[in-house]
Amino acid sequence: MSASRTHLTVVQGDLTEQAVDAVVNAANSSLLGGGGVDGAIHRRGGPEILAGCRVLRNGHYGRGLPTGQAVATTAGRLPARWVIHTVGPVHSAGTDRGDLLASCYRESLRVAGELGARTVAFPAISTGAYGWPLADGARTAFTTVRAALAEAPDAFDEIRFVVFDDRAREVYEAALTENGG
Repeated sequence: MSASRTHLTVVQGDLTEQAVDAVVNAANSSLLGGGGVDGAIHRRGGPEILAGCRVLRNGHYGRGLPTGQAVATTAGRLPARWVIHTVGPVHSAGTDRGDLLASCYRESLRVAGELGARTVAFPAISTGAYGWPLADGARTAFTTVRAALAEAPDAFDEIRFVVFDDRAREVYEAALTENGG
């Protein structure tokens, strides 16, 4: 196992403006749009994304996409080639769902690899409306991505974590530094 050559970055900005091969959508299980990141991706990407999601719903994902899984559609009008939809877990103080959050990152990278994506942009999955504590979400993101890159060190050129505000950027930058910068 060799060291990964993948560049990990934290960017404060708009996920829908990232010029990467694949943008990860923090989707809801319906795959039909929603609020937050999901709504922004559907609005900016246009009807092609919703059409792709409807095809998925009419096929294998008739009951919706399970938490922790990932699937891809076109990116429509986004400056990316694909959108990888993943459903993050809702945080629960009484139940450890960390394995489901980690699965979102692993499965998204698996799908990105299958697509041939070399650059991937992630949001802070589950840390918004789903209530996941930001610092724990950031640690889970970097720990999981680093583990995946150890298994496939040359699979990607860049993995970008796109956060919305100063506080999230500071937390994600600290987590990146803790995980080997």
